[in-house]
Amino acid sequence: MGVVHQTMHFLLADSVTIASGTWFLLGFALLLALGFEFVNGFHDTANAVATVIYTNTLPAVPAVIWSGFFNFLGVLTSSGAVAFGIVNLLPVELVIHVGSGPGFAMVFSLLVSAILWNVGTWFFGLPASSSHTLIGSIIGVGVANALMSDTHFWGDGVNWAKAKEVGLALLISPVIGFCVSALLLIVMKILVKNPKLFTSPEGHHPPPGWIRALLMFTCTGVSFAHGSNDGQKGMGLIMLILVGIVPTMYAIKGDSSSMEIAALRNSIKQAALYCEGRASGANDAKINHDPAKVISNFTRHPDTTSPELFKSLQIVGAECANILGSVDSISEIPKRELGTLRSNLYLISSAATKLSKNHLLDSPGAEKDAKTLTNSINSVTNYIPTWVKVAVAISLGLGTMIGWKRIVVTVGEKIGKSHLTYGQGACAELVAMLTISMADMLGLPVSTTHVLSSGVAGTMAANGSGLQMETVRNILLAWVLTLPVCVFLGASLFALGLNLLAGLGFN
Repeated sequence: MGVVHQTMHFLLADSVTIASGTWFLLGFALLLALGFEFVNGFHDTANAVATVIYTNTLPAVPAVIWSGFFNFLGVLTSSGAVAFGIVNLLPVELVIHVGSGPGFAMVFSLLVSAILWNVGTWFFGLPASSSHTLIGSIIGVGVANALMSDTHFWGDGVNWAKAKEVGLALLISPVIGFCVSALLLIVMKILVKNPKLFTSPEGHHPPPGWIRALLMFTCTGVSFAHGSNDGQKGMGLIMLILVGIVPTMYAIKGDSSSMEIAALRNSIKQAALYCEGRASGANDAKINHDPAKVISNFTRHPDTTSPELFKSLQIVGAECANILGSVDSISEIPKRELGTLRSNLYLISSAATKLSKNHLLDSPGAEKDAKTLTNSINSVTNYIPTWVKVAVAISLGLGTMIGWKRIVVTVGEKIGKSHLTYGQGACAELVAMLTISMADMLGLPVSTTHVLSSGVAGTMAANGSGLQMETVRNILLAWVLTLPVCVFLGASLFALGLNLLAGLGFN
């Protein structure tokens, strides 16, 4: 209750400056973000408990509580890097104006479309990836936003590199899960001469001690990894909402150290000097008193630079330097200027990342300085308040405990023609845990759902148990349709929401 009271106190502190309609939209947006994580628990976390339940390692209720608890811990101990990685996939011009009508339309459309697809696939007991669902919705918003802008071309504003990564993951991760789990089961059969491991459990007998310990360990690992990774997506969206609507409280990390502020100030000044030397000949008419638009346009087409881009960055950087002044604490900055500072820093960071990544700067030293600038900005902007972590952790944990059964029954009973054996459960869960851990280290978008479900199918094939092809076909169809359906839903709902909010006076 203390966390809830503190949260409401923080939000109500700025309520006097927020119109009643915007206040309602803020509450609705936060509810949707937590709802997304709640539904996320139906899917991905349910996969973590399927094998321990169907091998009698743990009864259903203790297994679900155990998994929910470690999802909770995973969220609480997460770094926040994935959270802001999701935000960076969104169109820059919408992120910096998230408190406007288009910003609200973006948040509502991507969350509602992701929730609709997740609930629909859950209702039919089909394991689907919440990560890919959300990314598909983000791509849809990007497509619609580009098509509805004054100047656009097809695909403008969409992070196609990330879309390619997701597409490859859709193809590769099920193959990895299927083949490696099948191979591991074959190796286990050769090395372990205990026929009970490879036959269906009789009654409610638990597996041998070492298999039971392995299944408990992998269930814990998958649950914790899922919480620390997937739980961050909701946190990133909540921070996006809070920064846009109550910037005086959440735009900048309030406890930023004097060293962090000094490093940021020095990086901005150095970047301004670099830009000044490359802004010669800039056509002020092209900037047209809107440097933010010039920078946003560059992030959508990061192919070439121009004097106008560097002049715009110089102008925005100078404004940041003026706001920062010589302060040693964020509390010394007037509250009314924190929102502007955050938007400007986000623009500079986005441009610096694109310039460095696409090798558009004229020396390795300049690329290194751009990365340093981005890191300095992230140190004061990329943070997650404790209450946000707790709220997301509770939502994810409750989702696991309430909606687990449909997906668990599919994984445990409907993929193969026979009951899951002890050995099959151990192999599938171990491969899932190791694959997810490796993917996290490499930054690859591998789905818990895809790896574990295909792993169970692989062990069924290797054990000669046979597959229920109707179920396998339906699962594969759901996986293939996730991206295009969510792209369509995200784009359609964004266009609908934009017009609806415009009609209500939110511009």
